[in-house]
Amino acid sequence: MTGRRGGRTLAVLALAAALLGGAGAALARGPAPGDGTVAQADLPPEARRTLALIHAGGPFPYPRDGVVFGNYERRLPRRARGYYTEYTVPTPGRRDRGARRVIAGRGAGGDPATSGEYWYTGDHYRTFARIRE
Repeated sequence: MTGRRGGRTLAVLALAAALLGGAGAALARGPAPGDGTVAQADLPPEARRTLALIHAGGPFPYPRDGVVFGNYERRLPRRARGYYTEYTVPTPGRRDRGARRVIAGRGAGGDPATSGEYWYTGDHYRTFARIRE
């Protein structure tokens, strides 16, 4: 009887080790920085509205919308300073700006409204998903 219980314990420990040290740990953190994608239709409705405002060139509800995003953690492709701008995605129930943002690249034409380069972060720049339009 102890042999069966010991085997079960080893199986549980092996599963826990695999989840904590391998693919499970990556899943717990979210997609690899800059590697994940999300369809526009799968974004929260507030993010879709923010993206529509970016395409329209504004007006933006927050004074810091459109400021340069420095990409200091290098989670997005490296570009010259000023290439990326950030926009607030309102979070229901929050009185401050919250953690959600859309980051826009300038693209070949230099205009975030038409660049087609957009990323969503729901955790204040820890992870990003490229938005598929």
